[in-house]
Amino acid sequence: MKQGQAKHKLCRRVGYCIWGMSNCPTVKHERTYAAGQQGKNARRKKLTTYGEMMLEKQKLRAHYALTEKQLRSAFLAAKRIEGKTNEILMQRIELRLISAVYHAGFAPTIFAAKQFVNHRHILVDGKIVDRGSYLLRPGQVITINAEKSPTIATIAKGVETAAPAYFEVDKDALKCVVARQPMLEEIPFQVESMRVVEYYAR
Repeated sequence: MKQGQAKHKLCRRVGYCIWGMSNCPTVKHERTYAAGQQGKNARRKKLTTYGEMMLEKQKLRAHYALTEKQLRSAFLAAKRIEGKTNEILMQRIELRLISAVYHAGFAPTIFAAKQFVNHRHILVDGKIVDRGSYLLRPGQVITINAEKSPTIATIAKGVETAAPAYFEVDKDALKCVVARQPMLEEIPFQVESMRVVEYYAR
């Protein structure tokens, strides 16, 4: 299986593109059925409660390009904070640096956002941060230096994505201010976060 096809295997399972990519088989209506040789003719099986929890966990991991260890750590950190664990979990994941670069519209995909950060093209409060898991706080500013990273700047300006309200984005200046903590319903991704919490809490 080609790398691109493997990436979209989960998309075909849930029936839509997890990342909103235009080249996904579900977007092109090439394959809205499950992956595998029998996928087109097979009936979708009703998932067990465990299966539903597992699927939501997989969707969350895939959308944000998280490892199992990273997601579990995020859950444990959220659990220690007073409040709704699912909301805190989503806030912490959404305010990871690579998530913010992606959803602010500075990268066309989460994978590109990860590369931009790892290759030291992203600044936080004027300083290079090359750790994708860096947790942003309200008031912090993400920028791209167009002089030092002209190719990345061109890519970022060409991304046509509306940023959520908790990010104040100036595309011309390649600047994003974290205005506040995101509310659960504002995060631009479909996932049943309580199912994820239930998966790790069992």
